Amino acid sequence: MTAYILRRTILSIPMLILVSFIAFFILTLPPGDYMTSFQNQLTSQAGLSAIEAEELANQMREKYGLDKPFVVQYYNWVKNIVLHGDFGYSFFYNRPVGEVIWSRMGYTILIASLCHFISVFMGVLIGIYSATHQYTTGDYIFTVIAFIGVSVPAFFLALALLYFFSFKLGMGVGGLFSQEYVMAPWSFAKFINLLKHIWVPIVIVGFAGTARNMRVMRGNLLDVMGRQYIQTARAKGVSEFRVVFKHALRNAILPIIMSLGYAMPFLIQGEMVTAIVLDLPTTGPAFYKSLINQDMYLAGSFLMMIAVILVLGNLVADITLAWVDPRVRYD
Repeated sequence: MTAYILRRTILSIPMLILVSFIAFFILTLPPGDYMTSFQNQLTSQAGLSAIEAEELANQMREKYGLDKPFVVQYYNWVKNIVLHGDFGYSFFYNRPVGEVIWSRMGYTILIASLCHFISVFMGVLIGIYSATHQYTTGDYIFTVIAFIGVSVPAFFLALALLYFFSFKLGMGVGGLFSQEYVMAPWSFAKFINLLKHIWVPIVIVGFAGTARNMRVMRGNLLDVMGRQYIQTARAKGVSEFRVVFKHALRNAILPIIMSLGYAMPFLIQGEMVTAIVLDLPTTGPAFYKSLINQDMYLAGSFLMMIAVILVLGNLVADITLAWVDPRVRYD
């Protein structure tokens, strides 16, 4: 297992380099750059002439290396990341990229991790119930809810909940804190206020994941329950609880474990869409604004973050799969 982990870690380095190159290349494809819009702002808002604005924008391009060829820009970006941990400068936020990302990463990981845990835990439990109570009223209800969960986009559900709670119930559910707690220092009251708001994005993002896991768990468990060794166990008088949770569940849950590796990046992407609608202080709105404003260093760093999480998630999923199923071996 140790040799496998080392081999996977070494192989992930060229893959991440390739991902970073493609992402950086795509981000530089649109005509112009951030300084183009900055130049327009100088002429329309600052009152500078077109020549003065262009001269100032060119000075900014030279300062941050935007006047250099694409390959040189990419090389300098990667070199600064590897040698100095410097992800570049965010022109839109006027701050280093690292500060923008890490100031928002905590809430992003918190929401995505809670959604991940709830979607797996609830999806597996509901899937087991539906499989062991096939064609009952409860099974039909959960199946319909699962179809709704995989069909309704996250942004639509966020808008629906925002409208219902804000206009029908008079509850403020946007953001993670009430207005009086946004800039307040941490306290027990602020923590309680966070709990009153954070459940909304968790429900929205985790709903689709729970529905997918429920459908996968139900289908796999029904397939396993029809196999011959399960019928043999029942014929020998093994209790139904032991048959389901010891013999059938171990094989039926394997696809859920394999999906854990790539689920977290999708949850973070879902959190991004929900965060934009609910105006959450997470990476979602910052990533969206970086794309709109061609803030390429910030956008590229976000894409690299998702790629690293995907690689690490797949590695953890493979290790967990080998631990759960003794037949799986990585040599």
